Amino acid sequence: MEKKGGHDPRPKSLGEVLEWVEDGKVGPAGALVLFQEVSQVGEAAGRQELPAKGQVRPGIDESLSELDQLIGLGEVKELVRELRAFVEVQKRRARAGLATEPLVLHMIFKGNPGTGKTTVARILGRILRDMGVLQKGHLTEVERADLVGEYIGHTAQKTRDQLKRALGGILFIDEAYSLARGGEKDFGKEAIDTLVKAMEDHKDDLVLILAGYQEEMERFIRSNPGLRSRFPIHISFPDYSIDELLNIADLILKRRQYRLSEEARQQLSLLLKAGIQREPVPSNARLVRNIIERSIRRQALRLLHQADATREDLMLITKEELEGIKPDEGMLDPW
Repeated sequence: MEKKGGHDPRPKSLGEVLEWVEDGKVGPAGALVLFQEVSQVGEAAGRQELPAKGQVRPGIDESLSELDQLIGLGEVKELVRELRAFVEVQKRRARAGLATEPLVLHMIFKGNPGTGKTTVARILGRILRDMGVLQKGHLTEVERADLVGEYIGHTAQKTRDQLKRALGGILFIDEAYSLARGGEKDFGKEAIDTLVKAMEDHKDDLVLILAGYQEEMERFIRSNPGLRSRFPIHISFPDYSIDELLNIADLILKRRQYRLSEEARQQLSLLLKAGIQREPVPSNARLVRNIIERSIRRQALRLLHQADATREDLMLITKEELEGIKPDEGMLDPW
């Protein structure tokens, strides 16, 4: 993590630290150090005057470039650019004294695990911040347990606490359909009511994203007709193809300075074909990441007592490392 050419590659936010952990660039101990550094920087920045809301910031091109580097997601990338254009043109119309459309940017993300929903939400937060739509652009990721309490009144308070954390950024609710599973008497309904009220009270300082499996999210929206009008943007995240998953594997390995032998790449392709057919749903990029993690550990076992291992040996993942791995084994998350 040294500076090169005057550029500091260290993460600048808690979200970027988590991305480093997911990509294997830092272990748990190193992540704790980075969390402390980022927190200290954030506190110092918080004492400085924030840019005025509505001001476009220079980092937007960097955020869009980060989005472009994601494998696949062509429709998602196109929609994000449409959103950017829409926001910019609405600002120009306002300056020209023309009627403008309201910026209702609450969204529904539908797709299987590992299709990039959380990653896109994190980048989108930075893009909306850089466009001056959101003050901070940070991502607050929650699930049912973070919102729903155990007694009357508890849920509203828990939900308000999460909303407070998310103000100025994006509140991302994973498996959002679980809020409606218990019927009318379930406290999840209280969470939904509190969220809907907050969408009105903080419409200029909060974006809410409800995420989950495709079919469950569609049933959830049908069960509550009022939600559809409040969430005008629906984005579907398709499962990755085998070629896209292999490209993701190449990207992960490149970042960690490993590479696959040709035989290992063929073996990985077979593993992925089996993995995307697993029930109940394929796990996409998570499957790739965890298989790579397992193969790196197995390579370490092979090389442990090989004192004369060359630099190339230390980088190469062979077919041996991938043989015998089952798709379900690949889903064991080392973190």
